[in-house]
Parts: sequence; structure tokens; C-alpha cells
Amino acid sequence: MTGTTRSSSDLDPRRRKALFRSWHRGTREMDLVLGRFADAEIDRLDDEELAIFEHLMEAPDRDLFSWLTGSIETPGNYDTVVFRRIKAYYELNEGTAS
Repeated sequence: MTGTTRSSSDLDPRRRKALFRSWHRGTREMDLVLGRFADAEIDRLDDEELAIFEHLMEAPDRDLFSWLTGSIETPGNYDTVVFRRIKAYYELNEGTAS
């Protein structure tokens, strides 16, 4: 997989921007983790969840990756319902990454 498989034509501008940003992180690992999550879930996030997702995308890739893999503890302000949803999605789908 080289990028998004989801069309953004049915998304509002805010969700389009979040989808784009999730696939253009700076590191390929985080592109895949956040991009795949966004492909699957961006249209299901309510406005509050989307704000949390946008906040998570402000975190440096290195930190976010470390929190997701559990190599360092996730700070409380990032350990949110959406973060746990991303982590669960990643854990469920890591065996299918190619």
C-alpha cells in the first residue's frame, strides 16, 4: 500500500484536511498507522473525536509511535478514547500490513 485508498469526495473540508495530514506525517510508519486508521474511521468520528484526532496529529511522530508501541508511557493529555481506538485498530491490523 502506498497511500490512501479512500476517496475524500464525500468528506467535509475539515475531514479532508485530517485525512490528508494523516497520510503526510513525515515518517512512513506513522503515515501507515494514522493513514489507515483515517481511511477506515474518518467519516465515523464526531466533531469532538475529530478534534482529539487533530490534537494527536500535532504530536511528534517519534513520540506518537513510541506511545502506540508502548515503548514509553502515553502522557495523560494524549491517552484519549481516540488514541486507544487508533492503538486498537493498529493492533488488530498489524498482521495485515504489507
